[in-house]
Amino acid sequence: MTLEDLEQQAQARLLTITAGLDHTACAARQDLPAGTRTLLLLSPHEPAFWPGFTAAPEATDGQPDAMDRWSLRVITDWATALGATPLFPFGGPPWAPFVDWALASGRVHSSPLGMVVHPDAGLFLSFRGALALRDPVAVPPRCPHPCNNCPDQPCRTACPVDTFASGLYDVPQCRKHLRSTEGFDCMSKGCAARRACPYGKSYGRIDAHSAYHMSYFI
Repeated sequence: MTLEDLEQQAQARLLTITAGLDHTACAARQDLPAGTRTLLLLSPHEPAFWPGFTAAPEATDGQPDAMDRWSLRVITDWATALGATPLFPFGGPPWAPFVDWALASGRVHSSPLGMVVHPDAGLFLSFRGALALRDPVAVPPRCPHPCNNCPDQPCRTACPVDTFASGLYDVPQCRKHLRSTEGFDCMSKGCAARRACPYGKSYGRIDAHSAYHMSYFI
């Protein structure tokens, strides 16, 4: 099984492999299931993800946590077919250290805002789950820090209420803005700072998908 094969399988499930840890990196960690030789981090495959998800039974049954329940079903079924262990960023505590895994991959980096940034997804990077495989598989390659090649770094100044001005994310101020009339743009399209990242411009994130997450955030 190659990375290309697994990526095709991921996209058939509305997902994409955005980062991973190879067998050497997995062997050095204590926070993975025993016998893990490859860890693959799974993100929404944009822009196909949102229309596919909204047509799924979890999105239409009126029960809470639709996207988490969809992820649990889809990724668990796939992991079972592969003989892998599914892992998820929800369902804790304890919480699986997805951000630590992502940063260790060398494919994901910490942005000036403290959020993780990805060379393809920009600041829109998120994870729906991961596969812990017992076989060694190639993983997406490490890459230079994208922010080092972004001299203007528009994400720093895009927030309409300067939520990041102090160097730390002012969550109460952000939520207050989102609940106001002036916050409609961020509520309906997603965080203005995330949207300002040049690396996420071509990612294909649909506004309704961002609005869904913003509604959970506030």
